[in-house]
Amino acid sequence: MQRIMLRRAIHSAVLAGLTAGVAACGGGGGGSADTTAAMPPPAQAMAVMALTLTDASSDDWARVGVRILSIALIPQGGGSAVNVYSAPTPAPYVNLELLDQLGEILGNVSIPAGTYTSAVLTIGGNPGDVLLTVAANPEQGFPLTPGTSVPSNQIQIQHTQGTSGSLTVPVTVNFDTPLTVTTGESNVALDLEFNLAHPAFIVGHTPPSADGATLWAVNFEAPVRRHPIHDIANLVLRHTYGTVATVSSTALTVTKDFPVYPATNPETEITSTISLTVNADGANGTIVYDLDAGTRTVVDNFSSNGNMAGRFVRIAARYQENGTLTAVRVWVSSDFTKVWLSPEGHVLNVNTSSDIITVTNEDGIPVPVTVNAATQFFFRTPADALADATPIGTGTGFLTSQDLVRGFKVHVSAVDPLGVPLVAQTVDIETANFGGWISNPTTSALTYSSNYLAVNDNYSLTLGYIASTTDNGENDQDMQITGFDWWYFTFPTLVNYGSNAPGAFVAAAGGAVNFGGTVGALAAFGVSRARWGDGGTTNTSNWHLRDAVLMPTPVPLGTVSTAYDPTANDFAMTVTNGPVPVTVNVSTTPGSTTLVYQVDRTNGIVTVSPIDITTSAGLQAMEAGLSAGAPVKVYGVPQAAVPPATGTLGAYVIFYYTGTMPSM
Repeated sequence: MQRIMLRRAIHSAVLAGLTAGVAACGGGGGGSADTTAAMPPPAQAMAVMALTLTDASSDDWARVGVRILSIALIPQGGGSAVNVYSAPTPAPYVNLELLDQLGEILGNVSIPAGTYTSAVLTIGGNPGDVLLTVAANPEQGFPLTPGTSVPSNQIQIQHTQGTSGSLTVPVTVNFDTPLTVTTGESNVALDLEFNLAHPAFIVGHTPPSADGATLWAVNFEAPVRRHPIHDIANLVLRHTYGTVATVSSTALTVTKDFPVYPATNPETEITSTISLTVNADGANGTIVYDLDAGTRTVVDNFSSNGNMAGRFVRIAARYQENGTLTAVRVWVSSDFTKVWLSPEGHVLNVNTSSDIITVTNEDGIPVPVTVNAATQFFFRTPADALADATPIGTGTGFLTSQDLVRGFKVHVSAVDPLGVPLVAQTVDIETANFGGWISNPTTSALTYSSNYLAVNDNYSLTLGYIASTTDNGENDQDMQITGFDWWYFTFPTLVNYGSNAPGAFVAAAGGAVNFGGTVGALAAFGVSRARWGDGGTTNTSNWHLRDAVLMPTPVPLGTVSTAYDPTANDFAMTVTNGPVPVTVNVSTTPGSTTLVYQVDRTNGIVTVSPIDITTSAGLQAMEAGLSAGAPVKVYGVPQAAVPPATGTLGAYVIFYYTGTMPSM
């Protein structure tokens, strides 16, 4: 149940011009003549924008591969869409599961200066355009065997358009605030985020016609949003693959490569037309690992690295404040397999007895990696160049102290990428995420107890918050935040921060609802990002929580015991093995409205349709669907009550069913 939060987008631009005529007058002697000269169209004012994709991951899936065919921006007030990305041929897959709060850079694109209010993503909708592979250790009760690759005929992509063989899914992402780029600007970013943890993104069902197989409805309309980037230098970027086109003393010019999914043997690449310029770190040094020669060097320029031209690279990079890219570490080889064979994914297990960590690779397959006394652990901190290139720990003690746990997103580099077993040279911790059931929340710390299917993967850790004076980014109103903050899932514009935030968090996260029976009490569930050190002057080590996101607790499939009351905006439900009715509160407040979906299953086909309950028609539809005795699925945040009251559930997502009913 470790759910996290998600992000980012892509490349290529359109240029338009105007034709103008100017009148010039010339005179001489006793007369004059008018001439009109046709001038070339002036160049349109342009800006450079970083285009990235991000994601919030799901513990149930190791691979959610999608083909993004194009991305276009819609100008404010109308006008022609501006294409900013076109996929190479064949269109590569992007494994969203690997983008756990990481930016997959799709280019620094040149776009007309102006204001844009939305983006349109075109996603492949043909059978095979979505790849689903089950995680090696999914949540309890997940219906598929770990590691299963779902056949394409069991994946139902929703809302497709076009004809067979050319099906697409257009997804419009409306921006909460306009995206404005000014002439000559180079440090603006557009990050489009997919949320794999969204309950309506991937919905499983088992119709009688499927002969026991689980079919999966994939709904792209639910989980994609723009993630505001206030400071490009804070973006944590996924390692970038590419082919070196040119080498200068100060920079590499790289053509971006996309790996092939599922992985081939040997692994091959899809070469794009996306060109990236990546500078050497002249102040702190760039670490270069030559995987062919087996060398490691630190350089402040690339004047002695001309042999990189024409070779494959994997680059850990960061953005500077001015929008340029700087290389922190570079791995180079003439063999793409060598830069590719570096397990990248989530940590599945940490065995402190054998000093082996298990990390999923890009295909979702668990890979055991040995940690030895020389293994260096880095925590990606792009805004601090020195910290970004300095290890936070070395050797096996980092494991025994539980400084690496299941759920972290890492990229491992092996001493020998082709060696058996793999021995870790470096472990890049790209995101340090903790999560689980919340207990004992105080104004200075909380306890997370994870809930994995494999008991040995679980932990119960009490973690403190970052210092109250530590910079913690900005909110969506560009206000600087210091210290610990928190919010409810998918409402990041309603961030609680400041001196009162810890106390408010204790009140919000200390609740539970009790269904009785064997289900019993369900507590609040959350996830947090952590940083190394609290950011203050007294503690420069150990993990500290930057934030907490209260996630919707999944409630077992239930039955409406008291029908929806439109006056009180609530209903009551019971669940299997939980006979005590619990009141579910529904919000119709714009901006924090409960998300409601109608799930219709007819003739073995499931359709997931969003219901807008801010409209009278939507409210009427939900009221009809939430009649007494109807099956219902709810995700919500438990709200505190004084015993012996059962507490209430603040609904974030509600599913009601039409057509063939789900089994209880």
